[in-house]
Amino acid sequence: MSTAVSPSPVSVDGFSFVQESGGIQQYELDANGLQVLLYPIDAAPVTSVMITYHVGSRNERTGHTGATHMLEHLMFKGTERFHKEHGTSIFDVLQRVGAQVNASTWTDRTNYYEMLPREHVGMALDIEADRMRNARLAPDDVESERTVILNEFDRGQNDPTRRLFDAVWSAAYVAHPYHHPTIGWRSDIETMQPEDLRHFYDTFYWPNNATLSLIGSVDAEADLQSIAEHFGSISSAPHDIPEVRTREPEQRGQRRVTVNQDGELGALLSSYKVPHGRTDAADAFDVLARILASGKGSRLYRRCTDQELTTDVFAMNFRMRDPSLFSLFAFLTPSSTHETVEAAIEEEIERIQHEGVTDDEVARAQRQLVAKEAYGRDGPYRIASQLNEAIAVGDWTLYTEYIDRIRAVTPQVVQEVAQEHLHTTQNTIGWYVPDA
Repeated sequence: MSTAVSPSPVSVDGFSFVQESGGIQQYELDANGLQVLLYPIDAAPVTSVMITYHVGSRNERTGHTGATHMLEHLMFKGTERFHKEHGTSIFDVLQRVGAQVNASTWTDRTNYYEMLPREHVGMALDIEADRMRNARLAPDDVESERTVILNEFDRGQNDPTRRLFDAVWSAAYVAHPYHHPTIGWRSDIETMQPEDLRHFYDTFYWPNNATLSLIGSVDAEADLQSIAEHFGSISSAPHDIPEVRTREPEQRGQRRVTVNQDGELGALLSSYKVPHGRTDAADAFDVLARILASGKGSRLYRRCTDQELTTDVFAMNFRMRDPSLFSLFAFLTPSSTHETVEAAIEEEIERIQHEGVTDDEVARAQRQLVAKEAYGRDGPYRIASQLNEAIAVGDWTLYTEYIDRIRAVTPQVVQEVAQEHLHTTQNTIGWYVPDA
C-alpha cells in the first residue's frame, strides 16, 4: 500500500497556493487559471499525470451529442508536433518510455492521463499542453474515428443491459442533457462535422476549464516550474465558459419504458431522482445502496436472489454534478416475472421508509465502502481514477473527505433520505423483456 506524504506548500513564481486537504495541495497558475493538484506518495518512482477537462456530455447540445467522446478519440490523433505522419504519435512517444496511456469521457468530465517513470513527467506535460490548444482535428482523422465510434455504439446497442440503462435515463430526464448517452445518438455521430468539433473544442478546452493532477513521485517545486514552462504561455479562454443552465423540471409521476431485444432472461432497472453528488444526502445514498443490494447479507439479495426471483441484484448511487439517479438493477430468473421482482423491491424500500435501518446494517455498509475506497487508493493510477470523479462532481476534496463523510452517516439519515426522495412520483422503471 502506498503512503501519502504531507509536505508544506511551496512558493513558485506564477502560482498561487489555494488549499490543502488530505495531503493534496491545490495551486492555481496565475497566467491562465489552470488548477493544479499535487499529491506526493511515498512509493515507486512513478507518476500519474492527469488532466481533467470540466466538460462532458452534459455540455453538449441537441444535434451535437457525442462531441466530447469523439474529441476524446481525436485528441490522440495529435497535433502538428505529435502525429503519426512524423513518427511522433502520442501513443508511440509515450509508450517508448514505458507509459500507460488512456482517456475517458463521462457526463461531467473528460480526462487524459499517463502513468510513467518519474524522469519522463516533463514529456507528459509537454504533450498535454500541446494538445490542449493545438489538436489537429483533420477531416480524415474525423472520418476514421467516426467509423470506430459507430462500431462502439453498435456494440452497446447489442447489449440489452446497456440499452435498458440508456432508455431509463432518457425517460427520467426530459430537459437536462443527462437525457442523452455519453457516446451520443447515432445520427449525431454520423453527421458530426470537423467544424462542429472545432467549435466545441474552442469553447471548452482551455486551461481555466481544466484541472491538472500529478500523483505519486512528485517534486512540488520542480513540477510547478515545469507546469509553468509548458502551460504558462497558453491564454485563458477569451470568453466565459458556458454553464449548463437547464434544470430538470420536477417529475410528477412514475415513468415506464420497455426494451425488447433478443435474449433469454429479463432484467429490471428502477431509478429515483436524488440530489447532486456534493450533498450529505449523496453519502447516505451510497450507504443505502450497500444495505439494499451488496452481497449475500443485503436486503434485496435475501428477498430476491435467495428466493430465486433474481440471479443478481445490485444498487448504484450515481454521484454527479447535477441531480442524478439512485438505481436498482435486478436480473430475473427464468421462473420469475417483472411484476413480482418490482413489487419485492418496492416493498423493501417501503420497509426502510417506515421502519428504518439498523445500526448493524449501516456499520456493515460503512465497512464495505471504506474497504472499497482503500483498495481503490492503492497506487497512483487508481488514485487518479478516484480523484478524477471527485473533480467531475465539482469538489475534489470529496476524495480526501469521503471516508469521514461515510462514517458520519447514521441510520436516521438513511431513513430520512429514503423518505424524502424514494417516491413513486420520482421513479422511472425500465423493463428488459427478451423477444421470444
